[in-house]
Amino acid sequence: MFYDYHTHTFFSDDSDAPMTLMLDAGIKNGLAEMAITDHYDPGYPDPEFPFKLDFDEYHRQLEEKQEEYRSRIRLVKGIEIGIQHDQLDNCRKAARAYDYDYIIGSFHCACAEPLYNGHFFDGKTARQVYEDYYTYVLNNLKKYDDFCNLGHMNIIDRYAPEIAPFSDYSDIVEAILRHLIENGHGIELNTSSFRYNMKDTCPSEEILKLYRSLGGEIITTGSDAHYPEHVAYHFRFAYEYLESLGFRYIASFRQRKPEFIPIKSL
Repeated sequence: MFYDYHTHTFFSDDSDAPMTLMLDAGIKNGLAEMAITDHYDPGYPDPEFPFKLDFDEYHRQLEEKQEEYRSRIRLVKGIEIGIQHDQLDNCRKAARAYDYDYIIGSFHCACAEPLYNGHFFDGKTARQVYEDYYTYVLNNLKKYDDFCNLGHMNIIDRYAPEIAPFSDYSDIVEAILRHLIENGHGIELNTSSFRYNMKDTCPSEEILKLYRSLGGEIITTGSDAHYPEHVAYHFRFAYEYLESLGFRYIASFRQRKPEFIPIKSL
């Protein structure tokens, strides 16, 4: 049985998949639990993708489908909140307004620039890009605590024109990981890296090894699926890979508290 803790439906601006289709795909792919974590990204600076969320209808459908599918799969009531320095109050309000089981904290922007459009990288060396990005993440996490796991930690690798050597910014990443561990948060292994042909996993092997060496244990697996065909994508590899790096468990969540599932049992 698999556990997919990062999926999207038509409540996210970048998906048109009904919850029913995503849940049916989860059952077909052997999921015991599936977290639906639609986007809320307050202040996202692209008017074509505002990543707002109809909270009332979203919550209604989460509860309706949770009951409808109860005997076939556990639907985890989740959300993915996009963190930005000038939107932290809105992020907190959203996180505290509903009894989510699981909240992903993610960075899709840095310094008010969407990462996908390339402007964040203008006029910078690779080292400056990576130092600036991870410093931005660290500074915001010191101020914002309403999440369970940090999503796709090295998303910068997907968009950067050049990936800097890990040694250029490993001290900042270590500070982020220590902060997460000390405050009871985890990370995710996001298998969308295989769909996007990233050069490494998400997070990278270096980040995963560092997290584990620092005592990090809370880790979920998430496909980041926006369409049914990507649910539980590459999950068999994901569990074998995590075990090879020294992880013994993956995490599932109830009422934002992690429960540990031995990888050997999957």
